[in-house]
Amino acid sequence: MSSFTISPTLNKNKVFLLQKSEVEKRLDPIYYAHEFNEYDKKLSKKSFKKFHELLKSVNNGYDFRDYKESGTPYLKVANVKQGEFDFRKLQYIGFNSSEISKNIQLKKGNILLTRKGTFGNAIALDKDYDYVISSEVFYIELKDQSINPKFLEIFFNSKIGQAQFDKNKIGAIMGSLSQEAIRDLKIPFPKIEIQNEVVNIYSKYLQQKEKNEATAEKLLASIDDYLLNELGITLPAPPENILKNRIFTTTIKTISGDRFDPLYHQGSIYGGLEKSKFKYKNFKEISKYFINGFAAGKQDQNIFAEGIIQIRPTNISDEREFIFNKNIYIDLSRKNDLKNELLCKNEVLFNNTNSQELVGKTCVFNLEGDYFCSNHITRIGLHEEYISDYVGVILNLYQKNKVFYKSCINWNNQSGINLDILKTIKIPIPPLDKQKKIAEHISAIRKEAQQLKDKTKEELKKASKEIEKILLTQ
Repeated sequence: MSSFTISPTLNKNKVFLLQKSEVEKRLDPIYYAHEFNEYDKKLSKKSFKKFHELLKSVNNGYDFRDYKESGTPYLKVANVKQGEFDFRKLQYIGFNSSEISKNIQLKKGNILLTRKGTFGNAIALDKDYDYVISSEVFYIELKDQSINPKFLEIFFNSKIGQAQFDKNKIGAIMGSLSQEAIRDLKIPFPKIEIQNEVVNIYSKYLQQKEKNEATAEKLLASIDDYLLNELGITLPAPPENILKNRIFTTTIKTISGDRFDPLYHQGSIYGGLEKSKFKYKNFKEISKYFINGFAAGKQDQNIFAEGIIQIRPTNISDEREFIFNKNIYIDLSRKNDLKNELLCKNEVLFNNTNSQELVGKTCVFNLEGDYFCSNHITRIGLHEEYISDYVGVILNLYQKNKVFYKSCINWNNQSGINLDILKTIKIPIPPLDKQKKIAEHISAIRKEAQQLKDKTKEELKKASKEIEKILLTQ
């Protein structure tokens, strides 16, 4: 009887053979994927411990829904990145830290590990924190003093550690980690001197990363000041945040036949941005068309991450660049049916529906190849005498200064700008050569900032390779 073999040209992570004697714990094929098992084999040849041997305890946080404007910081998955906190969307709860259970007080030397959604992000606590964590985050107390917590954080966030999390996750849609699953993780356990060497390598990378990011942040922060200066706009100082300044009166006659939401009527929605030295035109006057993207149902999507990417608001970064970390793909079989939905070069892509703070995020489509966009994005084609990149930076200036925040309509925990409102937005229009100069200058700033970020990524790759080599050869 001849043995069955698989062509070596096939992707080993999608098609592979497994002996019955090799099956353990689980029957799902992803658990036995080639990539995971290659790391397992390499780790098994080195000095390692099972994670449960290092643990004193593993605990989940608390669930809260009653958020406050201030109080105790409440950490969710979005706040726990790899090796650092992200406080951009931090929420607060009315919770006395003295009420926290003793087994979940955040103490120096222990680990936070995300367990749901974006799972596997680890932070080694460098001090005690009076924070409360959600049930989507593990709090891990270590008992073994022979392991450096920072080393453990670095390992968890490495490609090797992430592969173990991917292998042991449960749930087919979002994916999550269970306490049982992480207890059997293989943790490399070199001598403490080697652990410290890994920490030193990573610390040097972090120092350079912080320096690069600070420079890039300064560059990007200069964009709005440059733009306002070129437009001849001086924004008034923000009013003091007191009750008197938050209350205003108007007449029924003024708002009759119009909207009743107060933000829209509390002074000009432009807040001083309407005072450029250049004339203004309604968005409709400078545009050839406004087309909303389309909603993609499950029947339209390709579950194997193949086909044509549909750009969504999550594909537009805070820096107004395209990012493609998590994508929705439309099956190629739909291309002919949806040919009119394909994006065109230099279209302005306006995020028409999002949270109230994020409505108005804008990118200019300048990518090669075929792309669609979702119904949460409006495609705008401009007449030839207007520069798309210039209009894009104006819209982003408006978004940051809450023009769309004040003018959008709210419903069912969503906010949006409909086409009727969008078409009336006033855009300052300098001469064509001035538009081009502004767009090119801002593009150069963004390019310089991006080069710094790319440099940081390259340095991370070098540090990661060096660390991986140490982990798998010691």
